[in-house]
Amino acid sequence: MSFFGKLRERLFKSSSRLEEGLSGIVGGGSAASGPAEGAAAAPLADAETVPAPSGQPLEPEAGRPGLLGRLLGHQAAADLPRRVLDDAMLEEIEDLLVASDMGVDTARRVTANLAEGRLGRRLSVPEIKALLAAEIARIMEGVARPMPLFPKRPQVVLVVGVNGSGKTTTIGKLASQFRQAGKSVVIAAGDTFRAAAVEQLQVWGARAGVPVLTARPGSDPASLAFEAMEHAAREGADLLLIDTAGRLQNRQDLMEELAKIVRVIRKKDPSAPHNTLLVLDATTGQNALLQVEIFRRVSDVTGLVMTKLDGTAKGGVLVALADRFGLPIHAIGVGEQIDDLQPFDPEEFARALTGL
Repeated sequence: MSFFGKLRERLFKSSSRLEEGLSGIVGGGSAASGPAEGAAAAPLADAETVPAPSGQPLEPEAGRPGLLGRLLGHQAAADLPRRVLDDAMLEEIEDLLVASDMGVDTARRVTANLAEGRLGRRLSVPEIKALLAAEIARIMEGVARPMPLFPKRPQVVLVVGVNGSGKTTTIGKLASQFRQAGKSVVIAAGDTFRAAAVEQLQVWGARAGVPVLTARPGSDPASLAFEAMEHAAREGADLLLIDTAGRLQNRQDLMEELAKIVRVIRKKDPSAPHNTLLVLDATTGQNALLQVEIFRRVSDVTGLVMTKLDGTAKGGVLVALADRFGLPIHAIGVGEQIDDLQPFDPEEFARALTGL
């Protein structure tokens, strides 16, 4: 199964919540039903003018059915329940997006753009989903960027995040993927306080053919980071991936320790770390916004990786993050397999999130 297929399948909780909510909104409205008996059927052009995620109008080719016909197995669009788009309906859609963890500000912006030029039009659920997907993709288009690679050797990549966010697994997957791309990689097991994290990295390192540098349990992680930079430089490594201990963003002592790691790295190389990746757990929902704010202050986060999208109905938080911070989203994860961490594609994500 392709990654897009996995994404659609594993974002089922998010997409089904939107699907059920939209069906209730359209089916529960006073103008929800299709055209009255004897009335002219709603023109299929209503569906065809819904903007696609690419921003281009959905014009059917000659001799081919329109968008809804293709989506619904050529079922006539006029057979679908419809409701007039008005202020009451927009408020219901906004509440639904907030419930999907998109956040109040982002949900309000999405619904406002959805309404532009469409108030008074009778819309069906597939049309609304296509409009939402288009707007979500537009918001996220600017943040979909792979992690940049620099000629600097070693390129130091610091990976941060709270306990249980998936940092260790993400580092292992990144190391494997970079190794397969022909890059020489070194991993530093900077979580010196948790033996299980070190062992997990060693397993991933062996699988990827990448060395893992460790230190005595409980030793200073900043010292390990410094020694790892020296080792990677001697070996001519392209990339040094530094794991850090998971820390709660409200623990000041742990955040100060992370700040110390950054200071020590910069003593060795003032331009490092060249990338600081914040790994976020999608199941935390709106709490991810607070994590980004605090980690940015401490470690100058340059990009995000979102994990565990397969276990949540809160996939909308990724839209809120893009809208609020504009930080690059380098990759998303929807499982534990090596190919379950992939570059972020805004159109695929938007379609999966809305259930298209």
